[in-house]
Amino acid sequence: MIRSRSDVPANYEFHVESMGKSDFPGYDTVTVDFSADGKTSKPIPFLLSKDGKTLAQFTKFDISKDLRTLVPGSDNRPGRGGPVSAPVLIVGFDDLECPFCARMNAQLFPALLDRYKDQVRIVYRDFPLDQHPWALHAAVDTNCVGAQSNAGYWSLVDYIHAHADEIGGTEKTVAKANEMLDKLARDEGQRRKVNEAALSACIAKQDTTVIKESMKEAEDLGVSATPALFINGEKIEGAQPLEYVYRMIDGALVAAGKTLPPAPTTPPTAATPAKQGN
Repeated sequence: MIRSRSDVPANYEFHVESMGKSDFPGYDTVTVDFSADGKTSKPIPFLLSKDGKTLAQFTKFDISKDLRTLVPGSDNRPGRGGPVSAPVLIVGFDDLECPFCARMNAQLFPALLDRYKDQVRIVYRDFPLDQHPWALHAAVDTNCVGAQSNAGYWSLVDYIHAHADEIGGTEKTVAKANEMLDKLARDEGQRRKVNEAALSACIAKQDTTVIKESMKEAEDLGVSATPALFINGEKIEGAQPLEYVYRMIDGALVAAGKTLPPAPTTPPTAATPAKQGN
């Protein structure tokens, strides 16, 4: 009956893994899986009535947790916009060599800050892709600056995103790109009057531990590409119309009992990235 009702192809093998009590009176749990071509599905739970006449399937969601807590490690990251207590937390998994991330950084986020002011807090987490050869190094360098200066972190992120095609110089080698990134980070640190010795040591060490942890957390959340956003824990992947993002933020504000800002009357304009030294 399960095979018939689930439209399982005839070439799939069907296995009943277990049967037992369920949380619902009058029903038992039947856990099954299907396999074909050497691959096996995840266990699939069904409910079978005690009289054997009703078969049911449903999905149970745990709604006891605040969705914001599903994206960990955001409170200790550099943020822009509102404070840590802002009613809406927007976490973006970012790749500094990703052109789509650069477009979002230049257009979407300035529009959101312009409309929502301190009602939203924007935080970036690192997700450098393997196909981008200097993205990991860029993530390390921006984090080294961010460890001492929130403003310096965002200034450097904005600059790298806006000038990614210049990183690597005319040689377009990874070595040259890394050299340029290190200089940009040191120049930004000098501008922000950070501890230059500590910054240089951080840049030289190129410790990727925190970044690898961020990547693992992103994968656990189902992120496979950039950009990926989480608005109070609700995921948005790929380029989406600004109106759709507004709608999600408005919903989060309403859920938090906050007053919505006036609807925008003119199209948003992109912010001008901060200038950097050569």
